[in-house]
Amino acid sequence: MLLSRAQELSSPLPPPPPPARPPPPLFLSHYSLTPSLSPTLPLQTHRRLPALPLSSFVEHVADETDSDAVRETGDFSQRGESDAFDFDAAFDSTDLKRLKSPPLEVRELEELPEQWRRSKLAWLCKELPAHKAGMLIRVLNAQRKWIRQEDATYLAVHCMRIRENETGFRVYKWMMHQHWFRFDFALATKLADFMGKERKYLKCREIFDDIMNQGRVPGESTFHILIVAYLSSTGQGFLEEACGIYNRMIQLGGYKPRLSLHNSLFRALVSKPGGSSKHYLKQAEFIFHNMASSGLEIHKDIYGGLIWLHSYQDTIDKERIASLRAELQAAGIQESREVLVSILRACSKEGDVQKAEGTWLKLIHCDDSIPSQAFVYRMEVYAKVGQPLKSLEIFRGMQEHLGSPSVAYHHKVIEVLSKAQETELAESLMKEFTESSLKPLMPSFINLMDMYIILDLHDKVESTFSQSLEKCRPNQTIYNIYLDSLVKTGNIEKAEEIFNEMLSNGAIGVNTRSSNTILSAYLSIGEYVKAEKIYDLMCQKRYDIESPLMEKLDYVLSLSRKVVKTPMSLKLSKEQREILVGLLLGGLRIESDEERRKHAIRFEFSENLEAHSILKRHVYDQYHEWLASFSKPNDGSDDIPFQFATISHSYLGFFADQFWPKGGQPVIPKLIHRWLSPRVLAYWYMFAGYRTSSGNILLKVKGSQEGVERIVKILKAKSLDCKVKRKGRVFWLGFLGNNSTWFWKLVQPYILDDLRDFLEAGGKSVDGMSEDQDINFDSRSDSDDAASD
Repeated sequence: MLLSRAQELSSPLPPPPPPARPPPPLFLSHYSLTPSLSPTLPLQTHRRLPALPLSSFVEHVADETDSDAVRETGDFSQRGESDAFDFDAAFDSTDLKRLKSPPLEVRELEELPEQWRRSKLAWLCKELPAHKAGMLIRVLNAQRKWIRQEDATYLAVHCMRIRENETGFRVYKWMMHQHWFRFDFALATKLADFMGKERKYLKCREIFDDIMNQGRVPGESTFHILIVAYLSSTGQGFLEEACGIYNRMIQLGGYKPRLSLHNSLFRALVSKPGGSSKHYLKQAEFIFHNMASSGLEIHKDIYGGLIWLHSYQDTIDKERIASLRAELQAAGIQESREVLVSILRACSKEGDVQKAEGTWLKLIHCDDSIPSQAFVYRMEVYAKVGQPLKSLEIFRGMQEHLGSPSVAYHHKVIEVLSKAQETELAESLMKEFTESSLKPLMPSFINLMDMYIILDLHDKVESTFSQSLEKCRPNQTIYNIYLDSLVKTGNIEKAEEIFNEMLSNGAIGVNTRSSNTILSAYLSIGEYVKAEKIYDLMCQKRYDIESPLMEKLDYVLSLSRKVVKTPMSLKLSKEQREILVGLLLGGLRIESDEERRKHAIRFEFSENLEAHSILKRHVYDQYHEWLASFSKPNDGSDDIPFQFATISHSYLGFFADQFWPKGGQPVIPKLIHRWLSPRVLAYWYMFAGYRTSSGNILLKVKGSQEGVERIVKILKAKSLDCKVKRKGRVFWLGFLGNNSTWFWKLVQPYILDDLRDFLEAGGKSVDGMSEDQDINFDSRSDSDDAASD
C-alpha cells in the first residue's frame, strides 16, 4: 500500500489553485526568519535592565534572545540554605547587540521558469507537513528524478516560514544524502537556530556538528541558542555540554557572548548543591575572566558565587577569596549574608578561629537572621583547633536560638565529640538525640562505634551495634566496624557469621574492607581453605587485596595450586544479565562512543527515593568488578554515590544495541519475550515502580507504543493482565486488583529483604509521584506531541 502511495506521488500532479495573493519575497536576510533578539525594542547601543525578582531571572534571559525563543525552564529554584548559592536579585545587563546570522536567499516560486516545477513544489509544500518521518522520506524519494538543491532548500525554508521546523529538519537531513547536495551554511544556521528555540537541543546540536564537520565555525546566534537550549533541559550532562559549547564559542569562534548568557550559565553552575557544584570552579572562573576582559558589569552575585564555590573546595585558596572580597569592597558593595557564610565555611576548613569570629560578628549585625549552618561552621572551626567543648557550647547556643536544632546539627556535634574522644559527652548527646524522635540516627551510631573501636571499648561497640539494628535499617559501614571489632577480639566464629550475613543480604553486601578483614582473620588462625574461598570471591569482584595479606596468600596458594589464580576476565553472570535487563526497562542509560564499539552503563538513583537508597548499595556490589575507578570511593569511605558508571567495554554492545540503539532514545527490544523473567520484573519494580495505597502496582517504561504492547502480550501469556496509560513520553503499566497480588507473588522471592515491607505497604514513587497521585487508567493517555526530540 505504501509503494502504491509513493508511485501515486511520483505521477504528474495537477496544478494547484492560484493563491489569493502573491506570497511575500523569500529573501530571508530581511524576512522574519532572522533571529530577532529584541523584537519589541528599537536597536540601541546600551540599555540598563531593570532589577527583577529571582523567579523571573531566567525567563528574562530567554526573553532577550527571542520572544519565541527557548524559555530557560531548568530547575533553578532556590534550595535549602546549605545546598545552593542564594541569589537575592537578578543580574543587570547593558548589552543589547543583535546576534547576526548569515543571509539566506531563496528564489520565489514565481521566478521559476517551469510551470510543472512550480506546481510540484507548491504541492509538496502542502503535503510534507502532514506526513510522519517515514512517509515524508518516501514522498521525497519519489521526487528524486527532478528535484534539485534549490528546490529542496525552498521546501526547507517554506517549512520554517510556517513554523513546521521538524519537517524542515527532515527535508534538510534528506538533502544531505543526495548526490547533488552542497553544504549551505546559511540554511544550516537558520535551521539550527529554530531547532534550538524549540528546545530540540539534539537536532540543534546535530546541525551544529554538521557545520563543524564542514570546517566552518557556527554563527554567534547558533552558539548562543544552543547553550540556552541545553540550560533549558534538566537531563544528566546537559550543563557540561552547555559549558563545552560556551568555551568553543569564545576560543574557537572568537565571539564575545552577551552579558545575559554569561550570567545564565554562571547561575546554572552554582544552582546545584555545593558538593556537586565545587567541580565547576574552573568554569566559573573562566566565565568571570571573560566578563572582566570584555568590560562587562559584574553583578555582586557573581563575586558571591565565586567565593561560595571556593569555600567548598578541599583546599581553600585564601588569596583568591581575599582578592574577590577586595574587588567587592572596591566596587562599594557590602558583603551579603551568603558571602559571610561562605567565609565561615572556608574558615571551618582552615581552622582560622580569628577570622571566623570576625565574620560571625558581621553576621550578627546583618539585617537578616543568622542562618543555622553558620552555627555548624563555628562548631567545625573549634573542632579543627581541638576545642570540642567550645563546639558543644555553640550547639547549646544554637538550641536556644533555633529552639530545636535539626538532625544535621546533632550529627555534627556528636561527630565532633566522638573524634575528640569525649566519651561521656558524646553518649549523653546520643541519648538526648535518640529520645528526640529525630531521624536518621545511623551517622551518629557510626561515629560512636568509630570512637569505641579506637579506644578498644569492644563491649560498647557490640551494644551500640545491637542498638543501631533496633532503631535503624542495616548499614554496611556499621557492619564493617562491628566486623573489625570481632576480628580484633579474636571472635572469628562470630565474625564469620556476620560476614556471611552481609554477603547474603543484598541491602548490606560486602566490599573491599570487609573482605580484607575476614581474609586477615582466616589467615591469622590458619583457616587456609576458607581464605582461598575469600580470595576467589575478591578476584571475582576485583577487590584490592592489602599487600601484607597478599604476601601471606602467595605462600598459602603455592601449597595448594600450581598456578595462582589471576583476576577473572569481565563477563556478566546470568543474575547480572537479568538485573541489568530489569534496570534498563526502568530507564537505566547506556552511553556509547562515536563508533559504538565500546559502551558504558550509567547507574543513576534518586536521592529523594528511599527505595533507591537501599537498591543502589545492592546494585553497586553486584557490578563492582565492572565499575570505573572514578565511581569507587577513594578515601576508604563506605558511602555509595547515587550516580556511578561502569568502564567502557565492548561486551556491553549487545545490551546497547537492544535497548539504546543509535539515535539516543530508549527502545523496547523485539526479543524482550525471551528475557522477561520474574527476576527482571522484580528489579524493574524496585527501580522504576511503586505500589499505591490502594494496593495497585505501577511500572514505568519508556519506548514505543508497539514495544509496550509487546510487553503487555507477554505478561498476559503469564496470566498477568495490566492496563497502560501514557503520560508524555512515559508509559505506565498498571496491575490492578487481583493482578497486583499475582504480580507480587511472582516477584517477591527476588525483592530485597529491606524493600519487601516498603514496596508492599506503598511509598514514594518514581519521579516524585506520590500515592495520592494515582494514575487514572480509565482516562485517555496524554499526548507527547509537545515533547522535544
